[in-house]
Amino acid sequence: MVKVGLTGGIGAGKSEVSRLLASYGAVIVDADKIAREVVEPGTPGLAAVVEEFGDGVLAPDGTLDRPKLGGIVFADPDKLKALNAIVHPLVGVRSAELEASAGPDAVVVHDVPLLAENGLAPLYDLVVVVDADPGTQLDRLVRLRGMAADEAKSRMAAQATRAQRLAVADLVIDNDGPLEALEPQVREVWERLRAA
Repeated sequence: MVKVGLTGGIGAGKSEVSRLLASYGAVIVDADKIAREVVEPGTPGLAAVVEEFGDGVLAPDGTLDRPKLGGIVFADPDKLKALNAIVHPLVGVRSAELEASAGPDAVVVHDVPLLAENGLAPLYDLVVVVDADPGTQLDRLVRLRGMAADEAKSRMAAQATRAQRLAVADLVIDNDGPLEALEPQVREVWERLRAA
């Protein structure tokens, strides 16, 4: 088994790289997806979030109002730290379960947005960073995701810097260009991971 950490700043294109790696046969352990699962209604995770932040972070249907919570935590580093202290351990447990269920010859790609921020690089055999210029990231967040520029900048500022991410990289995928330039790079990375 090869354990790979995949990371990149918001809007860098990490999700597309993850999708391509899955299409080649990688087992994807998606931290963001798991982070949503561990705070679904009825979970201890959601109960802990409500205890910390109040009922105001719940939507009328009892689910977590993610935009509202995001507006709170991305504006206050201490509140973001409190949220991470609840969610990250739960994500870690579930990620370990998924990894353990992969076969011995699997390439297991942990899609982890906050890999650099949380010092997680040593947990993986290799770290792949999807890199894009901050201006490209901002453009994608505003144009493709419909975020307000201030919100996009605040989310980018809450993450590791480009230099911090690149410092933990074993392999870098440059995603400043068009989508058609991405696939050949991801294919090359996949071949290297298979050979590792």
